[in-house]
Amino acid sequence: MQSPVRGAIGEPLVLDVDSLDLEANGVAHHEGKVVFVRGALPGERVRASVVRRKPRFDVAQATEILRESASRVVPRCPHFGVCGGCSMQHLDATAQLAIKQRALEDQLRHIGKVRPGQVLRAIAGPAWAYRYRARLSVRNVPKKGGVLVGFHERGSSYVADMRECHVLPPQVSQLLLPLRELVGSLSLRERLPQIEVAIAERDETSIGDPGSGAAGARDDRLLIALVLRVLEPPTIEDRGALLAFAARHRVELWLQPKGPDSIELLCLGDGSLATGNDDSQLAYRLAEFDVTMPFRPTDFTQVNHRINEVLVSRALRLLAPREDERVADLFCGLGNFTLPLSRLAREVVGIEGSPVLTQRAQQNAALNGLAERCSFRTANLFELRAEDWAALGRFDRLLIDPPREGALEVAKVLAADPAKPRRIVYVSCNPATLARDAAILVHQGGFVLRAAGAVNMFPQTSHVESIAVFEPAG
Repeated sequence: MQSPVRGAIGEPLVLDVDSLDLEANGVAHHEGKVVFVRGALPGERVRASVVRRKPRFDVAQATEILRESASRVVPRCPHFGVCGGCSMQHLDATAQLAIKQRALEDQLRHIGKVRPGQVLRAIAGPAWAYRYRARLSVRNVPKKGGVLVGFHERGSSYVADMRECHVLPPQVSQLLLPLRELVGSLSLRERLPQIEVAIAERDETSIGDPGSGAAGARDDRLLIALVLRVLEPPTIEDRGALLAFAARHRVELWLQPKGPDSIELLCLGDGSLATGNDDSQLAYRLAEFDVTMPFRPTDFTQVNHRINEVLVSRALRLLAPREDERVADLFCGLGNFTLPLSRLAREVVGIEGSPVLTQRAQQNAALNGLAERCSFRTANLFELRAEDWAALGRFDRLLIDPPREGALEVAKVLAADPAKPRRIVYVSCNPATLARDAAILVHQGGFVLRAAGAVNMFPQTSHVESIAVFEPAG
């Protein structure tokens, strides 16, 4: 048998793994070149096969663990390694958190050239069944037996052949195969590319007899909404099948013919027809602040409700608003931070780019009796100018919670503004853009990075969320 050409695809290598990258690939070096090793952990020696070559790095797949890390565990899910939904199930939960904390510090140091004065204790919570939001892809693949419903395969556009999922609540995991059957029975199965899942916990007073219905099939504490992305209207027969599915599995069904704001509630969890979107009972509670947050299933809400509760509490303690202060919540969405802040500060202004969200946030404020303590403005914060910021008036403290793109223009405006807020709390879902914005605030704006820490919003994945605190120097 002829040996593989040196450096070619398929070349076997023995590698010592030094660290993990932000995609949870092991990082090793071979003959002066970086090799990213799928399935390998720091401290391990592995036999690996090269699967991709680039001028500056190679990608390899671990084929044998020659020296195993003490942090390695057996993945719970049989689809791990193929499904792209998780990338860290082979790593102990405590070690996952330590790696994410280190990744945050590395990004701050290498990109931002800053170090936090204090490393905050990382926020952690349930490692399994935590995912209350998910976007499942749908494909009709006759060669694989019909319809597939699940996450994409790792590094691929193909849909994984998922039959269970342990980061979703069991009640949702048990719907994966019934959803295949449902979609396969519809006339529009070739025109239904996506199912979005949103979950809420029911008010205890609305929970029925837990023994009713199919034994072991559901947890009545959970209200599940499924949004079907339909590229053509369902037929009468399709609607009948959808209503029967909703009644059998006690889920809300929504149809989305166009963008996220086009969703229409088809039926409630008992299969009865809805009279309008307001019939939905989706909401989450922030009990510490006596706040209830109704939402629609395509609204942005945090994936992990337990971690969100802790995150809101931690962020407000770090921001420490006083009763006589004026506070801004930038990228406020539905008011996840704005409404709790309104319990503590004299005035809170939530600013968001979507007029639909700002309107809904104002409705949530009224629902919670907070309309007189907070207001909402629609503004594109990605194009913020100094004169726009000045027109809003001075704020004593700021909370910033941007999407992955970060808050570049906000950071520039704050850096140039002589009227510095007393404190900024920045909640980030991307350590690289946090580090970039921190560099502007610190090196151009005269702020000090007082503290930063990781938030494990997505256990079993390499996704790093974090929280950081800035104050003017001096």
